Amino acid sequence: MSKLWRITLDTNPEDCNLSCTMCEEHSEHSDFIQRLYERTGVKRRRMPFTMVRDIMEQAKAMGVREIIPSTMGEPLLYRQMDEVFALAAELGMKINLTTNGTFPKKSVEEWAALIVPVTSDVKISWNGATKETAESIMKGLTFVQALENVRRFVKVRDDHFKRSGYYCRVTLQLTFMQNNMHELPGIIRLAADLGVDRVKGHHLWAHFKEIEELSFKSSPEAIEHWNGIVEAARDAADEFRRHDGRPVLLENIEPLKPVVGHAVPEDYDCPFLGKELWVSATGKDLAVLCA
Repeated sequence: MSKLWRITLDTNPEDCNLSCTMCEEHSEHSDFIQRLYERTGVKRRRMPFTMVRDIMEQAKAMGVREIIPSTMGEPLLYRQMDEVFALAAELGMKINLTTNGTFPKKSVEEWAALIVPVTSDVKISWNGATKETAESIMKGLTFVQALENVRRFVKVRDDHFKRSGYYCRVTLQLTFMQNNMHELPGIIRLAADLGVDRVKGHHLWAHFKEIEELSFKSSPEAIEHWNGIVEAARDAADEFRRHDGRPVLLENIEPLKPVVGHAVPEDYDCPFLGKELWVSATGKDLAVLCA
């Protein structure tokens, strides 16, 4: 049997209804879509659903367990996303979803009814504990509505679990930057109040000079600052519990070694080597993570 257990499909990487500062494609600092158009003559790459079906059927035959719709852009804007969830149910596969939490074109409850029964983890992009911080980073977001959306989604998830016994994990996914992580303890408190299972994230990849100074890996002082935030986050996870008494899980919120820069350490052991496949929107590019 194949070692592959998950495949990412770039269903619609240029479709998004927000403009996040750190996004390689949709940031106000990015000219990616213009360069794409100059190079290819198209501004929006969208994977045909016939290709999605073909790949998922082949993946099922290979023993692949999870499919990730595009992690660039907003996957719920993909025109056939309803059919992707239906196909996953038909094939007995799970979806691993990353979304910006705006739930476009349907109500939260309508999306949740499609998502929850076939999804292993719903990662909702989250970048602040206050309206001011969140909306300054995820431009176009309405923070109060985002909070309500998560609350409503979690309610559907919990009701489905009570009826069926199947549990879909909900995660707040962060980008660690110097202009938002001072609110990390507050984000953990929000997660606990909302019934979210996990808070995870990754350090900023600074695609633009304008945001390089936001990286916690930019200086020894920044690294020290991050390590203090980690301690505060762990204290918050101990203090603020979900209504069922369980703690919010923290993932990738770890101290940094005092090494400036983004180079991958030589002793780093990637957990996805040889286990994941990425397919571009056109189907012409494949990236296999392999040793």
